[in-house]
Amino acid sequence: MSAPPSDASLCPLCGRSNQCAILAGVDPLNCWCMDTPVAPDALARIPEPLRNKACLCPACALGTDKPRPPASADMMSPTQPP
Repeated sequence: MSAPPSDASLCPLCGRSNQCAILAGVDPLNCWCMDTPVAPDALARIPEPLRNKACLCPACALGTDKPRPPASADMMSPTQPP
């Protein structure tokens, strides 16, 4: 079985932008993660194949957001109400 695809700009827990300063070309010392405590349970929820591949988003890092899969085309079909 192959590892799931990863995008370093997306949170590995929820699939939203992780707002990484390094990927944005900004000084890493100005990144939100430098001043935000990361919940240990959030780190533990990162799937093994995605660890050390991408940063968490601020909400997931704080543990304030429940993990959910990223939206896919199947979930956004025109027959389903928004």
